[in-house]
This record gives sequence, structure tokens and C-alpha cells, in this order.
Amino acid sequence: MNKKITIAIDGYSSTGKSTLAKQIAQALNYLYIDTGAMYRAVTYYALQNNLIGKDFFDKKQLIKDLDHLKIEFRYNPESESAEMFLNGKNIEKEIRGMEVSNYVSQIAAVPEIREKLVEQQRKIGKNKGVVMDGRDIGSVVFPDAELKIFMTASPQVRAQRRFDELQSKGEQVTYEEVLKNVIHRDKIDSSRSASPLVKTDDAIEIDNSDLTREEQFEKVLKLARERLCRS
Repeated sequence: MNKKITIAIDGYSSTGKSTLAKQIAQALNYLYIDTGAMYRAVTYYALQNNLIGKDFFDKKQLIKDLDHLKIEFRYNPESESAEMFLNGKNIEKEIRGMEVSNYVSQIAAVPEIREKLVEQQRKIGKNKGVVMDGRDIGSVVFPDAELKIFMTASPQVRAQRRFDELQSKGEQVTYEEVLKNVIHRDKIDSSRSASPLVKTDDAIEIDNSDLTREEQFEKVLKLARERLCRS
């Protein structure tokens, strides 16, 4: 089984796309790319440079600055995962908080930003043997991916997962805040003009509201192995 495939995992926020993608990549010895982290890195930059806030968004300046942003993944042997670096600085922890979550969908809706990052994503995955998760992997980045998964779960279940995760990291947030953020992000992700979140006709939908991580992993790994046998 020398031939490799491309696995695209799309879906709503807080459906566990990254966790599943990491598990599948590890099981198949594939490269894992968290495209959401790339948009979070740009969001972090915008926040740090006062280009976005509650009542403003300086899109023009952010677009101008894109060429000066070096976004890269570096493998951390201690955590056994790739971590996000922006212009040489590890920002993995910073990009996972609620502040970045509150603005990332706005950033990701900008066509020029998507174009820039999609170009990078295609370069990373051009040789296959990659598991990539995001919002438009199967629809835009790799429309010819051999396996496309679309993940969903109820907003309440997703909000509870995200709330538990943030609490475990010591963030002071309420469940209501997180639920509001989940619903808001769903609306922006699904209605934006540039690469909206959509389930492609050839994607396999998995509602994991009542699935354990292990059940979900086994289900998708079986699908991946079936695709590998066909290729």
C-alpha cells in the first residue's frame, strides 16, 4: 500500500475536526495540517496590531501586511504535534483563546486572506499523504481529495465541549458566551461570499453529537483504509 491519498475534514467549529485529523494522520503516518490555526494566526496578528476590534476592522492594512507574515508549523517532539509560529514566535497557546475565536470568522471571510492561505495549503499537500481540516478543504483547497469528511454536531454539544476545553486551560468564560460564539461563527462561516462552509456532494457527513472520540476515529479510519485499497 504505497499509494497515498488526500483526506479533507471539514465542518462546523468545535466538532473535534483537529482531534480527529491528528488521530488519522498518526495512524496512517500522514502529515497533519490544521488550517484553522493559520487563520487564527492572522487573527492574532490583527489583534496585536490593533487592526480589528469590536467596532472596527482595517481590512486594507491587514491585506497589505499579509506578505510580511511568516506563518509556519514546527513540530514539537514534547507535545508530538505541530505548533503554530508567526514570524518566528510560537503562538500556539495564544491563538486558542476566546479573544481570537471571537474574530477568526471575520478574518477568514476576507477573500484576499483566503487566497493567500489556500495557496500555502495546496503547496503543503501537493504530494498527498496529508490530512487537512478546516472549512473549505474538500470544496476549495482539495476538491479532488479521495476522502472527504463533513463533521457536524448540535450547537449546544459543541459549545459544551469548547467550554470544557477553555475551562481546563484556565480561561474565565461562561457557557452562554461560548454558545453565542459558536452560533455566531456558524452564521459567518456558512454565509460568507468567499469559500463558505458547505458539505460537498461527495463528502461523508458524520454527526458526532453522540459519538465518542474512539468511535469516530474507528469509523473514519475504516473509510480511509477503504479509499487506500481502491487507489
